[in-house]
Amino acid sequence: QVRLVESGGGLVQAGGSLILSCEASGGTFSNCHMGWFRQAPGKEREFVGGISRGGFTLYADSVKGRFTISRDNARSTMYVQMSNLKPEDTAVYYCAADRTLGGLVSRAYDYDYWGQGTQVTVSS
Repeated sequence: QVRLVESGGGLVQAGGSLILSCEASGGTFSNCHMGWFRQAPGKEREFVGGISRGGFTLYADSVKGRFTISRDNARSTMYVQMSNLKPEDTAVYYCAADRTLGGLVSRAYDYDYWGQGTQVTVSS
């Protein structure tokens, strides 16, 4: 069982930056692909980006060039550095872990464990 805890959310003005963290416990973090998802009010949960066991990254087109995902296996922690934030980035951000043997994927149902989420609000 992997437990995930997100932190770092908050209120920021458009054009600003935030760094979210996702700390894992209870499992072997280095064996997991990790993903960031977000869900805005009235919308479905969507893939933001992810990082594979080997450090390969994948991003949604909407955040490409603005968000950077990294991981520190020694700290069992994944990060997303978000810059040039826009009001449409406002959402609850979730991290997720995928323990399967396949490659990094963007489908939420492929992820086995989820954090409780952290709110990011971008004001215009």
